[in-house]
Amino acid sequence: MTLDQNDLQTVTTAYAAPEANADRIVLNGEETPINARTAIVLREMRALLPDSHALKSTPILIKSRNSFPTAAGLASSAAGYAAMVTALAGLYKLDFEATKIALSRIARQGSGSATRSLLGGVVAWQMGAREDGSDSQAEQIALESHWPTLEAIVCIASDRKKHVSSTSGMGTSLATSALLAYRASALVPTKFARMRQAIASKNHALVFELTMRDSNQFHATCLDTYPPIFYMTDTSRSVVRLVDELNGNAPPRFAYTFDAGPNAVIFCDAKDTGELLEAVLRRFPPSKAELRADADFLHVRGRTTRTRAQVLDGIAHGAGKADAAAEEGALMYVFHTGIGRGARVLEGDEAAARRLV
Repeated sequence: MTLDQNDLQTVTTAYAAPEANADRIVLNGEETPINARTAIVLREMRALLPDSHALKSTPILIKSRNSFPTAAGLASSAAGYAAMVTALAGLYKLDFEATKIALSRIARQGSGSATRSLLGGVVAWQMGAREDGSDSQAEQIALESHWPTLEAIVCIASDRKKHVSSTSGMGTSLATSALLAYRASALVPTKFARMRQAIASKNHALVFELTMRDSNQFHATCLDTYPPIFYMTDTSRSVVRLVDELNGNAPPRFAYTFDAGPNAVIFCDAKDTGELLEAVLRRFPPSKAELRADADFLHVRGRTTRTRAQVLDGIAHGAGKADAAAEEGALMYVFHTGIGRGARVLEGDEAAARRLV
């Protein structure tokens, strides 16, 4: 599911830098060494250009900034590489619509999930059959307009860089986890087909159950890795317990999922967003200091029945009083968002306003 860029976003600007000796990348204001994966992406983008293209051999400067924590298990690499290839496509004046599948194959070589982040709505990553991976690419299985009431609450337990990167962790799991191999060969294909059908029919209960089960199974493979990898924290597990309590014994109305990190994404239908926000804020209230400073703890989009001011005011005056199991200050931020469109090249005044100089 591609999230709404109005709520969480990666903004990337690509510049031709003929005066430079080599390509450069600046991430969140800091110069970052170009790693092997980034070098491959830059090489493959240039390979799309004819030899006569004016910028084929020109060094590139890329500046990128995230509005959410980087390398903390929130798909920042996926967003970053999707934004990078889109910015380069704009710089090179490529037709995005005509090349987006080719771009998804290139973005994949930076971050596997970037394949999906390039497109909007609900996107599948097709493994492909070729040995060289050249047909491993994105497939958009639902437009953002297909399920506009699907929303999400993103719970940030930590904005620190995780101790084991996704790439490193997956490499270790592939080498040591028998459960991961079994999951990939025997379980994922069937679950993939069920999830695809459940999304097509907007079967909330089945989508949510499959989401939680798959998240649980992914983290089970992390524990089965040797040595084990611990991405989830006590706060992560508290989020799981809260969602289980909200769902009770009925078909699930809420679904948690965790990537390779401690931060939770909780899905729900728009009609249940107010209830979910209040439950999260009661269980994980901001610290008194955050309330006094009116810190950017809660980011609420316009469609919910509860505005940010109303929720925080309720907590401050006791209406949203924390429950008995409350963990004050356990969450750093809470973002409310929904399903959105894929990567795009900004134009005109919007481009001028967002351009990273």
